[in-house]
Amino acid sequence: MTKHHLQSQIKSTSTAYILFFFLFGTHYAYLGKWGLQFLFWFTLGGLGVWGLIDLFTMSSKVEAHNANIYRQIDEIDKRERNDDQARQMAMIAAARGNS
Repeated sequence: MTKHHLQSQIKSTSTAYILFFFLFGTHYAYLGKWGLQFLFWFTLGGLGVWGLIDLFTMSSKVEAHNANIYRQIDEIDKRERNDDQARQMAMIAAARGNS
């Protein structure tokens, strides 16, 4: 995955709440958790209990999703920095060898 693709996967808490209230509780689909989404629909939000809990835990669900994305972006950044450093060291070694 590229860094730009991962950055496009970062989600907003306010959008998740809007989807929860106005689009039949599609907040799990927004976070890419389709299995939970269908379970939420089939149980009617746990007969309301699950939906009530989600009202208070929505921000932490979005933060956990985004934390995973940020972790992957950091890994890509570290890999790119290491590759750049290795390339620079190889160029220095090649320049010293030619002198």
